Amino acid sequence: MNILCTPLYEQQLKVILDQFVEEDFAATKKFKLYLDTILINLPTKANKYKKAQLFDNEDIKEIPHEDFNILFFIDNISESYLILAILPKD
Repeated sequence: MNILCTPLYEQQLKVILDQFVEEDFAATKKFKLYLDTILINLPTKANKYKKAQLFDNEDIKEIPHEDFNILFFIDNISESYLILAILPKD
């Protein structure tokens, strides 16, 4: 299975990382490294994540990571995971 990112996710992540790096470069690096690890392991752990509250679709799930939720879609037709967005937790 492939892991793909939407332009929206990439844009949101860039804004978050830019804000973090102004405060603490080392913490920003750690945040990004852990996030990358989560995404790389997504094919083996996708079923452990719960359905996204914002959508009525079992194939859209969310990954909690620090103060954020990462939304992803399991596309069974193209056999890929599409990272949709990274949103602050409410």
